[in-house]
Amino acid sequence: MKIIVLAGGVSTERNVSLISGKQVYQALKSRGHQVVLLDVFMGYMGETEGIFEQDKDWAEDIPPISEMTPDLEAVKARRREMLPSAERERYVHVLFGPNVIALCKMADIVFMALHGDCGENGKIQAAFDLHGIKYTGTDSFSSALAMDKAVTKQLFTVNGVKTPPYRIVKKGEEASFEPEFPCVVKVTNGGSSVGVYIVKDRAEYDAALSEAFTYDHKILIEAYIKGREFTDCVIEGQALPIVEIAPKSGFYDYKNKYQAGTTVETCPAEIDEELAERIRTSAVRAYQALELKTYARMDFMVDDSGEVYCLEANTLPGMTPTSLVPQEAAAVGRSFEDLCEWIIDISLNKYQMGFYRAGGV
Repeated sequence: MKIIVLAGGVSTERNVSLISGKQVYQALKSRGHQVVLLDVFMGYMGETEGIFEQDKDWAEDIPPISEMTPDLEAVKARRREMLPSAERERYVHVLFGPNVIALCKMADIVFMALHGDCGENGKIQAAFDLHGIKYTGTDSFSSALAMDKAVTKQLFTVNGVKTPPYRIVKKGEEASFEPEFPCVVKVTNGGSSVGVYIVKDRAEYDAALSEAFTYDHKILIEAYIKGREFTDCVIEGQALPIVEIAPKSGFYDYKNKYQAGTTVETCPAEIDEELAERIRTSAVRAYQALELKTYARMDFMVDDSGEVYCLEANTLPGMTPTSLVPQEAAAVGRSFEDLCEWIIDISLNKYQMGFYRAGGV
């Protein structure tokens, strides 16, 4: 099968996406597929004919994930320098790098290894639908619903998915709301815990708001739930084994997610079956509330009284060496390579069944 693994982009999760893409690329290549790893933003400037037959390691230049989020201005500057001068102005406001659409059209399917607003907000999926390009994961509509944490909260509430109490604050309205401390400040369209702050007093709250508004014009203020953290992936509407997440220090932020040894992850979680069933049920209900397809991972807090709160859904969860969905798949006997092919098979089946289709009409 000819497969494009699409990664990179210009979200704050760019570096995570590149590592996810590298892992998926290597897994699919090991299974005999003709695979090209492509950065959606940087594109490809070489000859496209026969690209799937090239004897090339498309992942060789991808470095490990650092503790710091990427310098996106430097990434944009690098693309400008790469392009011929006559092409630079044309690509200033274009997400897709050179030849990305053309190469994706040549593939049997695109494996979406993108994370954050570049890939999870539904815009790329919508473009692919219009171009007749098949891709893994959920469709454009449900991607957009799940990416916006404010919309997610509203849909959870009306569909009986318990979630922490919250308030949406737009830029310029900061003075209209006085939160109870501690609380959590979140950008509504972020990922990998970038733009997430646990604050204990007014000074920390004001500082968090100021920084969060550099990412987004709309901020989610959420009640802080003290307790244990869990996550659960739903594939084809069925919940996988649950993972408990216990950072050795702080909370499950960008560093603790992607630096090995910073977090203790237990899969399957060591909890009684009654609690496990409530988490799994909530995960499936959240998946259905957001009209998700193929697979997604839901994050939870369980407070000291045993109450289960669903925080959000991740429609393109990480596929890095420290990621959680591969651990859940392993708990049911599926290797990383099996998981990648499973996701492709499910996604292709969705097209055959008409759940969503290339062409958009």
